Amino acid sequence: MKRWLKGIMPKPREILDSNHLRVFGTLLQDPNLWHLNRRSASGAFAVGLFIMYLPPLGQMFMAAAAAIKLRVNLPIAVSLVWVSNPITIPPMFYLAYAIGAALLGRQIRTFEPAFWLDWHNWLGVVEPVLLGSLICATFCSVAGYLTIQILWRWSLMRQLRRRRARYAAQGARTPSSNRQI
Repeated sequence: MKRWLKGIMPKPREILDSNHLRVFGTLLQDPNLWHLNRRSASGAFAVGLFIMYLPPLGQMFMAAAAAIKLRVNLPIAVSLVWVSNPITIPPMFYLAYAIGAALLGRQIRTFEPAFWLDWHNWLGVVEPVLLGSLICATFCSVAGYLTIQILWRWSLMRQLRRRRARYAAQGARTPSSNRQI
């Protein structure tokens, strides 16, 4: 798990050179922001997946600020906000709208691009979208956190089983007179 995450994570220098994050200055020097362990990775997934569902203005900045405050892995948190992009935003926010409208007891409009692209209609859907976004953000955040915790633990247990099997195989090959107790 750790090896895979290291392979896909951006390098610290790439993030430190970002113009958007220079405002954090020396706060980016905290080594905890760059560690990769179960706590920092699962926390970063929670931060990144929560912020990806917020309105797409300054998401990288918000993810970096939250990662610094919570002392979780900065590259993972900042990278995950890119799940929401121009291709994924329409279905993500329509889902948020549908959930919010259902919870508020409002009729759910079908996805008609003409309606959604006309800014005059936005005032009527802001409240359901914001409520739905908060609910989706919370759900994704918790699901991401728990998934990384479970996958990390599973990976560690698998690694321990392999190591034990390897040691057992080495012990079986040595003559019994050479074994130490």
